[in-house]
Amino acid sequence: KSTNHTGQRAFIFGLYCLTKRYTLPFYGRFPSMHTNLWILSLTWALTMPLAQAATVSVQLQDTAGKPLPEGVVFLEAREAKQLAKPIAGAEIAQVKREFVPKVLIVPVGTAVSFPNRDTVRHHVYSFSPTKTFELKLYTGTAASPVVFDKAGIAVLGCNIHDNMTSWVVVVETPFFGLSDVKGVTTLRDVPAGSYRLRVWHPGLAVGAPATDQALTVGANDVSMPYRLAGVSP
Repeated sequence: KSTNHTGQRAFIFGLYCLTKRYTLPFYGRFPSMHTNLWILSLTWALTMPLAQAATVSVQLQDTAGKPLPEGVVFLEAREAKQLAKPIAGAEIAQVKREFVPKVLIVPVGTAVSFPNRDTVRHHVYSFSPTKTFELKLYTGTAASPVVFDKAGIAVLGCNIHDNMTSWVVVVETPFFGLSDVKGVTTLRDVPAGSYRLRVWHPGLAVGAPATDQALTVGANDVSMPYRLAGVSP
């Protein structure tokens, strides 16, 4: 179980400021008053229940129970949407005539750069409703990054090299992750609440949305398997 210590520190500091403000005028007449009240306030703050945040671990599997790497897992909720912010430094590079990474997850509003680290030119494009754009033949780094301002899944290609494919999954939450070689995605510091657990994998049918199911997060950590039909590792 993980705990939000930042809120506790802020609360204790606030108590200290209040205690100092209201007892300092009496310090000359009652020297021990300030110290005693501060100790009492600190003791109360340290023993009061803390805001809980849990770790959610999901192991993606195919229908045969084998791990699914490069799967996308994210948690949606109204409160989570309010916490989502664009991230800096997101990129999909072209290396040895492949997109790296193959799958990129970003919050809405994130600008993604597409550096070409090959010695040949590439022509990166997407016709997806989530984001339509085109970066015509170039080497090095394209003039400006592409801002993904709508939630959804954008499939990318290269107009010169048909074998090159990549996906950008745009989410409205800060709680997201990509499954590792064991199929595991770990989402940390998830506040207690009701969420929609969304799961997607590039092996799903073209245009398939992320699957959707309810998930309640409490004070305890969550660890669960998740079998995704129609996908092979």
